[in-house]
Amino acid sequence: MNNVQDIRRILKQKLQNQEFVTDKSGVQTIEILAAQFLADESFIFGTPNDEWHNRELTWYISQSLNVNDIPPPIPKIWQKIADEDGLINSNYGWCVFSQENGWQFNSVFNTLSRNPDTRQAIMIYNRPSMHMDWNRNGREDFMCIQNTHHFIRDNHLITIVNQRSLDLIFGYKGDYFWINYVHNKLYEQLVYNYPNLQLGKIIWQAGSAHIYSRHFSLVENYVL
Repeated sequence: MNNVQDIRRILKQKLQNQEFVTDKSGVQTIEILAAQFLADESFIFGTPNDEWHNRELTWYISQSLNVNDIPPPIPKIWQKIADEDGLINSNYGWCVFSQENGWQFNSVFNTLSRNPDTRQAIMIYNRPSMHMDWNRNGREDFMCIQNTHHFIRDNHLITIVNQRSLDLIFGYKGDYFWINYVHNKLYEQLVYNYPNLQLGKIIWQAGSAHIYSRHFSLVENYVL
């Protein structure tokens, strides 16, 4: 299986070959379709901003669907996709912890607690109504993570992320920070039931993993 360094190598080759795909906004991208890789690093290009990631995590844990509740300063990207009242769809804490969305985290914990060999431990983020919800009241937020699938195999907790769209610069860093938090939280609860359980891998799967032209220089200048 590819790892993060392999993804960097593939992207650099695509850039050198000028294998561009035009985004809906008319911007050029380089893209890997059906990308699958071991998430063995917390970033692909650029440097993680832990201060921001911790503020975003605080907001996720609050389960608020309003970007005005993000500890300030509110990032422009969240302001851009919110509707006129500040509402969005993609508070991932709401997706997995809220009663409104079916107690996804608790359901996965209970499923794995009953049967460590299960294939049914799925946290479902997205929903069929997203086709209408994504631009409700002027928002522009079609949720990126579809689901996360959790396994106990060979006494390791493994998380598989299934994502429709993955911006490999800002998106991956923020999503990795969140997924790693949930991965560890689930492990910390399961280890009471399975004392010998070990923290396993995070595997990423994305329908479209891409980089926008404004970040091509990060790819071009990266030394493999």
